[in-house]
Amino acid sequence: MNSLDDAQADMRRSYLSGAPGMLASALAWLVAGAVALWGSPAGAVLALFAGGMLIHPLGVLLCRALGRPGRHAKSNPLGALALESTAWLILGLPLAYAVAQHHMPWFFPAMLLLIGGRYFSFQTLYGLRSYWACGAALALAGYLLAAAKAPPHLAAFAGAAIETAFAAALLLQSRRAAAAT
Repeated sequence: MNSLDDAQADMRRSYLSGAPGMLASALAWLVAGAVALWGSPAGAVLALFAGGMLIHPLGVLLCRALGRPGRHAKSNPLGALALESTAWLILGLPLAYAVAQHHMPWFFPAMLLLIGGRYFSFQTLYGLRSYWACGAALALAGYLLAAAKAPPHLAAFAGAAIETAFAAALLLQSRRAAAAT
């Protein structure tokens, strides 16, 4: 890669600007919300953890189904940033789990904050400022839902709704960019 712009363009092209991965994440939130609503909050925590492990593989499958490779060029230095931001998220999971042991309704708001924080680095990864907006929306939702003492299913459904909306916007933006070239 010759420049940051080239590396970001490769990431956008390879992963459809990250929209399929975000849709997979929204699905994990949706399943967790359903489990919280009709099952138990503890089951919903497990559902989000299990769903979280499937985000990347499902995102890659969605990329391929939509005609993109779902992998970046080996020479792309931003691949390291993607891995590093995943490590940061994984290291935050025990903290969110500990919060849940103290007060279960705070788990999903804590996860909204963690994932929102991770999305801030996606602005550098993809070169799209909409990731700053998505990260801020998730973090703000996490804070407001915790302050409002919202039930777990509402916080999980909020994560699903926010990520679905941003994924749809990213897909549209990606399609427009492809049509312009």
